[in-house]
Amino acid sequence: MATYSALSQGIYCIDAHYVQPGVASIYLLQEADEVAIIETGTCHSLKNVLATMAELGIDHSQVRYVIPTHVHLDHAGGAGAMMQQFEQASLVIHPRGARHMTDPRKLIEGTVAVYGQAKFERLYGHIEAIPEERVVVAQDLDCHSLHSRELVFIDTPGHARHHFCVYDAASSGVFTGDTFGLSYDEMKLMPRGLLPSCPPTQFDPPALRESINRIMSFRPDRLYLTHYGEYRNPAAQVTNFNRWIDQYVELCNRTEPADQAGDEALENALMQTVLDGIPAGDARDRFAQLMQTDVRLNAQGLGHWWRQNRDG
Repeated sequence: MATYSALSQGIYCIDAHYVQPGVASIYLLQEADEVAIIETGTCHSLKNVLATMAELGIDHSQVRYVIPTHVHLDHAGGAGAMMQQFEQASLVIHPRGARHMTDPRKLIEGTVAVYGQAKFERLYGHIEAIPEERVVVAQDLDCHSLHSRELVFIDTPGHARHHFCVYDAASSGVFTGDTFGLSYDEMKLMPRGLLPSCPPTQFDPPALRESINRIMSFRPDRLYLTHYGEYRNPAAQVTNFNRWIDQYVELCNRTEPADQAGDEALENALMQTVLDGIPAGDARDRFAQLMQTDVRLNAQGLGHWWRQNRDG
């Protein structure tokens, strides 16, 4: 049985089955007889995408676009497998990401360096190269039509330099990838439950703040987060989100993560900050477990940024 939820305006949120349920979303947009898929998850995600399409009565031939927001493998690792299934589709990608889709060797090497070979294979499986003639590069503010629906591509560095977001006027929504952070279901009612995501190696605080401003200039009513699902009323969270960025920088300056030990100290400090305000008990323990991987990767990314910034 497929695992997905129907949202408004022909949008479906499909669980990517990445690590565990409720961690990563893939979005299917249907307009008349055309379909776009935003984010791909990993090659393991394809089974649930195909099952969802079968339940919705969508044929493979209807898929016009496959659109990873950036080339981190929880967003783009399944792109090659999808493109093999959807033979008429074009892959739309950021200019800085295109070469990694046609030749993923460096992308694989970089991810293995972070996770190790065994975990890489378990999480991501096989990464397929995509023929260059099927790749479409989306420049900043390019528009692509899905039948009568316009999708606007917005260059949004800060999380990664190869990142764009996608504005959909029909839903007044933005598919944010990782630029507007993460908010799992357990976090959505928290006062500061939309957290920046900054794993290695391209965190850039000023660029991220500017990207948030660009997203909000479209006045979206909702965000479609990859991690995870629909998030309404984003305007109410902008101040808190920027405050998180400031706190990340302050934690770096306080802990001075010059090496692996420094990254570990930063990770502990970051976890304490994330858990601040949650009373001790089972709920706090469950939340700490949920956030463990994200906090560790954020600490590594922050440490990398701090060392580069310190060294000029």
